[in-house]
Amino acid sequence: MNKSIHDIIFTDKPASVLEEKLLGLQPSRVAVLVDENTKKHCLPFIEKALPHDHVLIEIESGERHKNLNTCIEIWKALTNQAFDRKGVMVNLGGGVIGDMGGFCAATYKRGIRFINMPTTLLAQVDASIGGKLGIDFDGFKNHIGMFREPDSVIISTIFMDTLIDREIRSGFAEVVKHALISDSMHFEDISRNLWHKQNWHEVVPHSVTIKENVVIQDPQEQGLRKTLNFGHTIGHAIETHYLNHADNPLLHGEAIAMGMIAETLLSSKKCGLSQDESQSAISYLMDNFPLERIPEKFFDAIINLTIQDKKNRNGKVLSTLLQKIGQCAFDIELSKEELYWAINEYNRKISAK
Repeated sequence: MNKSIHDIIFTDKPASVLEEKLLGLQPSRVAVLVDENTKKHCLPFIEKALPHDHVLIEIESGERHKNLNTCIEIWKALTNQAFDRKGVMVNLGGGVIGDMGGFCAATYKRGIRFINMPTTLLAQVDASIGGKLGIDFDGFKNHIGMFREPDSVIISTIFMDTLIDREIRSGFAEVVKHALISDSMHFEDISRNLWHKQNWHEVVPHSVTIKENVVIQDPQEQGLRKTLNFGHTIGHAIETHYLNHADNPLLHGEAIAMGMIAETLLSSKKCGLSQDESQSAISYLMDNFPLERIPEKFFDAIINLTIQDKKNRNGKVLSTLLQKIGQCAFDIELSKEELYWAINEYNRKISAK
């Protein structure tokens, strides 16, 4: 049974929904953006819905390819196929595909229509919702981009059967974040089980609804939408540093889980989060995610990366912190000393486990 929240559709029949959407859009051509993984594992689920003359564009998977060079490949593929402004691009993949595919569609010939079909848990509950598009640039995550909503987001948990455990667990970090910032009952519900025992048919729509409600109220991230940044001020900096300096980079959710622990500790220090609730959140994160100790030699580089967070103003690092589970405050200024303290306390917490 299909259930729609605005232009977001949950379905166990993704091909049928895609076929219906394309019929309504009446595109001159259809392009499908995939990587080597979604081409092999996910494309077969929707191929029957595609016109025989569709354009298949394949890029390399991974955050390290989410850059301008890959955009050029995509734009060239569309240009070489004489793709016009009545065309539609289907982004079939995780957060990288959705962010970059949407960015390329929104800029090609000043914008063509696009449909997101997120295939990872992370993309389904977070990256594909809210119209944020963009690419990494010069070592900074999502540094170039825009806001533009897709014509549709088609979400099917069928695609989760194609994922390795590490990818599913990474996506679960955003589920936990949504609960911590705005829904204490949801946190209570999910915390009864570890990540691999969740009921995804319930968890995914609930998490999407939390994010969608925030985005509707603040589509351009002028205020309330900043609450979705919890764990990301430090987490994005950790992710970027490891992407640039590690042979096996952290997945987004792994870095965000680390960031949420550090920022939960800061929440008790600066926003009155009780020790009981702080411990509850941290314990659940520690039970569910592989947490790396951060070498002290990385501290300065990670802290310097927080200065590039897009929500900062006038050189001040601004964060979102918890006041209690289910409620948070944004635009909380953090000093370098406080960031250093938080990362050091994070290390101390996970070492004591």
